[in-house]
Amino acid sequence: MTEFSITIQRASRLPNIPRDREFRKWINASLAAIAPPLGAEITFRIVNAAEGRNLNSAFRGKDYATNVLTFIYHDKKSPRLTGDIVLCAPVVAREAKQQGKRPAAHYAHLCAHGILHLASLDHVSKRGAARMEAIEKAVLAGLGFSDPYLDVRD
Repeated sequence: MTEFSITIQRASRLPNIPRDREFRKWINASLAAIAPPLGAEITFRIVNAAEGRNLNSAFRGKDYATNVLTFIYHDKKSPRLTGDIVLCAPVVAREAKQQGKRPAAHYAHLCAHGILHLASLDHVSKRGAARMEAIEKAVLAGLGFSDPYLDVRD
């Protein structure tokens, strides 16, 4: 039996952060969209700008907060996914507003994006980006959200 352990931590109190139940739904839908892992142990953390900036600086050498960071702890060939996914609430809120999206739609997209990175997918090459985008679009469509790459209100 496949076992998924999902821990959700909240270090931000900004409004419009979805409930744990929604995050779990989006994470599970994203996990189901990839070659089924034999299990997953994921800590999902929603942070403020200071923590987001500190993490991005310490681990990527970029001195600003970014929307999503994924930390992989499993061997990339392992069928069990283990890692942390960090969403920076102020960045997600700002991007959602700039893109004319509901915050929930943007959070759902970034959940899928983080899970795909955890599964060792990336968007460095055009082919990798196209693959990630196709999976993200399918996951979000299944959840009732529109294409996150279209410039339309969700």
